[in-house]
Amino acid sequence: MLKEKLSPFLKRYNEITKLLSSQEITNDIKKMTALSKEQSDLTPIKEKTEKYIQTCESIEENKELLDDNELGELAKEELKELEPEKLKLEDEIRLLLLPKDPNDDRNVYVELRAGTGGDEAALFVEDLFKAYLRYAELRGWSVEIISSSEGSAGGFKEMITLIKGKGAYSRLKYEGGTHRVQRVPETESQGRVHTSAITVAIMPEVDDIEIEINSNDLKIDVMRSSGCGGQSVNTTDSAVRITHLPTGIVVTNQDQKSQHKNKDKAMKVLKARLYELEMREQTAKEGADRKTQVGTGDRSGRIRTYNYPQNRITDHRIGLTLYRLDAIMQGGLFDEIIDPLITHFQAEAIKEAGI
Repeated sequence: MLKEKLSPFLKRYNEITKLLSSQEITNDIKKMTALSKEQSDLTPIKEKTEKYIQTCESIEENKELLDDNELGELAKEELKELEPEKLKLEDEIRLLLLPKDPNDDRNVYVELRAGTGGDEAALFVEDLFKAYLRYAELRGWSVEIISSSEGSAGGFKEMITLIKGKGAYSRLKYEGGTHRVQRVPETESQGRVHTSAITVAIMPEVDDIEIEINSNDLKIDVMRSSGCGGQSVNTTDSAVRITHLPTGIVVTNQDQKSQHKNKDKAMKVLKARLYELEMREQTAKEGADRKTQVGTGDRSGRIRTYNYPQNRITDHRIGLTLYRLDAIMQGGLFDEIIDPLITHFQAEAIKEAGI
């Protein structure tokens, strides 16, 4: 019974209320702060639970009146409103009972990398980056380019951005994986459709205290920048490459004129990658159910296909196909993909948790 599962939350909320009014706690600022935060976190489920219990009681009261000559019809009308309300509250409560992903409120690193398809893959990296950029702008988020590497025929071989804003990670965490594109390249004279692919990695921004890196584990090389990067390219040793020896993770940054700034940005990306690696290892230990709660997984797995000739976008994880690829790539309709994904993974998590 859902009511039984909710009982401990109400009990704990009431316990905290009593504790906060006791002299022992009011004299201990640290304990009072911790309890106040816990109570604040419990408030949404406490309020929904009280409303749910009240709705259940009203349903029972009206059911008892169904055979009443005077009040039967009125009770029937009330039940038409109360029973759907009860179902809605149950769904809302189940979501509140799910363990919260600690990364949901964080900013997010989005790393796009060209895969199979050569120049066409690099061009699609740019297209998808622009789509994410427009989506971020519409949600009021800011976007900072951390590192980029241009393709030989345009586009980008790699693009790493930091997207800052409330709920950025929670909205984008299921974008990680292989994105396949099917379209006619501009250089294709016969009009044949080519298939190429890029990979997307999604990594939450982490604080320095969360990831400690031993300086002895790092190999840091400085070099001259390469590619189209302005007047400073090939004139100063400003580019930085950091290799994390225990994991073999390599991060390169050359976007800034300052070697110090490039090193700082490269270290931040390295910490995000190490944190993501740690999350994936933890996910593997905890089992498949944890995969429904975090945006980690096999980034080599194909998650989505963008078919330009048919104006079709398909997310293979949930079997969703929409025939408005052009509008979605403008950023404004990205929620038509993201919302069903979030709903799907929430439903999977509820099923696994047995709520």
